[in-house]
Amino acid sequence: MSEALAAGFLEWLGAERRAAPKTVETYGRDIIAFLGFINTHTGEPASLAALQALKPADIRAWLAANAQNGAGNATRARKLSALKTFYRYLTKRHGLASTALDLISRPRPQRPLPKALSPEHAKAIAQDIGEATDDAATQARDTALMMLLYGAGLRINEALSLNISDLPAADNALRVTGKGNKQRLVPLLPAIREALATHLKLHPNPSPDEPLFLGLRGGRLNAGIAQKTLRNFRRSNNLPEHATPHALRHSFATHLLTGGADLRAIQDLLGHACLSTTQRYTDIDPTQLLATWQQAHPRAGRK
Repeated sequence: MSEALAAGFLEWLGAERRAAPKTVETYGRDIIAFLGFINTHTGEPASLAALQALKPADIRAWLAANAQNGAGNATRARKLSALKTFYRYLTKRHGLASTALDLISRPRPQRPLPKALSPEHAKAIAQDIGEATDDAATQARDTALMMLLYGAGLRINEALSLNISDLPAADNALRVTGKGNKQRLVPLLPAIREALATHLKLHPNPSPDEPLFLGLRGGRLNAGIAQKTLRNFRRSNNLPEHATPHALRHSFATHLLTGGADLRAIQDLLGHACLSTTQRYTDIDPTQLLATWQQAHPRAGRK
């Protein structure tokens, strides 16, 4: 019965819906695999009655099985789209009545992360970005900004939203307001504090309520201007095209992990709500991670 349902669906998809041959092939493969899963999952053939009786938990189990087999969010979203088309066919041609699929959310594809820069490239940006202009105040401003992105792991909008009053007076920790208005303390390295001090000396209006980073017209510096400055700098210095403000934050986390920093400490520094986000964010070479573990773990290398 399941083979006849699949064959009828593919004929309808190609002839009546006029789907591309590649779509028919891909959807056919997805549906046949789904019907095979249902046979095993329910212990009975995937008949029309069995398909109508499926619950959302059954479909989620199928999606979970695909995930365990290595299917990413985009692949599972495509498979779910094929299944919904199959169920529309069953409803139209066979009178199937089921709402199980209506309760299943489409897996959201993961946003690709920027590649981490090499330490040499990241340091070159943080230390030499001032070469992009001849104006001393702009040089100091851009250097301090890039220092915060790479040396403290701030998001570009977090850094640009800072006011002068946000800078630490006594200790070396900067209070940063991140997503969802959540605040976190980020320690400032001596090089960052020095860059900020130089910037403040040349700041056009260093009063506490003023934005820390000003644009040429006196308002808060726009993220697009900072991105353009870095874009021009990377192209004039033959740096990779993925050298962006966000890549500096990404490099901050990756280089810390490479150096043996604790993942949960990095989570706190980045302001991530979930550790899984930090794990995905810190894109690190497994060989480097193993070498770091062997150096740091007290039982590494022992028989």
